[in-house]
Amino acid sequence: MSDLGLTALVIGTLVLLVLMGMHIAIALLTVAFVGMWAVRGNFDLALQMMYMSAYSGISSYIFATIPLFVLMGLLVSVSNIGKDTFDVAETLLRRVAGGLGVATVAANAVFAAVTGVSIASAAVFTKVAVPEMANHGYRKAFAAGTVAGSSVLGMLVPPSLLLIVYGVLAEESIGKLFIAGLIPGVILAAGFVAGIVLLALFAPRFVFDFERLKELGEARRIQPVLTRKQLAGKSLPIVALVLLVLGGLYAGFFTPTEAGGMGAFGAFVIALMRRSLTVQRLWEVLRETGGVSISILILLIAALFYSRMLAMAGVPMAISDLVLDAGLGPYGFLALYVLIVLLMGMILDSTSILLVMTPIAAPIAVDFGFDLIHFGIVTVIAVEIGLLTPPFGISIFTVKSTLNDERVSVESIFGGVLPYVAVMLAVLALIAVFPWLTLALV
Repeated sequence: MSDLGLTALVIGTLVLLVLMGMHIAIALLTVAFVGMWAVRGNFDLALQMMYMSAYSGISSYIFATIPLFVLMGLLVSVSNIGKDTFDVAETLLRRVAGGLGVATVAANAVFAAVTGVSIASAAVFTKVAVPEMANHGYRKAFAAGTVAGSSVLGMLVPPSLLLIVYGVLAEESIGKLFIAGLIPGVILAAGFVAGIVLLALFAPRFVFDFERLKELGEARRIQPVLTRKQLAGKSLPIVALVLLVLGGLYAGFFTPTEAGGMGAFGAFVIALMRRSLTVQRLWEVLRETGGVSISILILLIAALFYSRMLAMAGVPMAISDLVLDAGLGPYGFLALYVLIVLLMGMILDSTSILLVMTPIAAPIAVDFGFDLIHFGIVTVIAVEIGLLTPPFGISIFTVKSTLNDERVSVESIFGGVLPYVAVMLAVLALIAVFPWLTLALV
């Protein structure tokens, strides 16, 4: 079988197994093991390579970032910091057109800076922002779409678990990836804000429920306004945590692993001070941290084994030669790659896409002269769009299940999130064309 034939068989089998319901880690290990056995014709060698991948795959100190950032995010969630952040943003932005939508984006951006998980943001702000927006005359579909759309900031604004996974797979500095994600994250958040304001001004029926506004009458003008003391009290914990983690990281005081440790400790102290952490809840947080971390680490072991099998089979080289012979050029390759990732986003979750595509695409990107830091940010944005596109759209289903409102259908949330998908595509094109937007601070 030719290298290209093997490539099609390997990727096709992997995607088929995942679509049939097999866990992505098991699918990766199975395909990698069988592929290495077939390529080398040596069962014992395949076993030995799997053992070596399991040992070397997660033995590095840098992998401690995963449980530490997961722990920090969970501690932040139980401390009700998300609600406080939204309350502050709501008060400060109450006079802006579409102010509650803008407040949701702003709060999500800040919340993302200490959690790094899109699904956590979607779950938290569905409970906090959607009822508040509905009570002020916003369409529930738009409110839910705003939460789902802005939740993707959690995977771009550092610290981000997707950037950690990409950094491990591409063997790039996680600290540099965090820094590289800062400007694109700000641009994406600004794009969301601009989109909300423009829709509120020029397409108000997409944003507001006018029948509900008539029912509310003058009451809708009355929004809770926090005093300066309340603003300071609600802002202090999240601001202190962001400064501790990101300030220490960007100033060079902490490595990514140390920043994760300091962030987890800071979140623990905040939770204790707020008296929101009972012994039972602490145990639940620790158990969930272990569960999430172990699932990610197993995925990384499987992905490393899969990557080694691909390299041994010559798959990246075969695809690279095919792309070079096709004369697509660097940006032709990048456009084709982004299109494939977007299509995969319709049927696979974000981590699975990274695990499947990064080992194949990263060597080709290097051959075309792309900086892997820049390539990683483009990849994560493209992958994140998949969280918002049907039929998979995991952020959409997270919002739907958390909202638990039969009057708001999945289809209406997909409709409400369309403007955010459009903004993400525009930002993706901007970042792809101007690499310095990701590399300026690195």
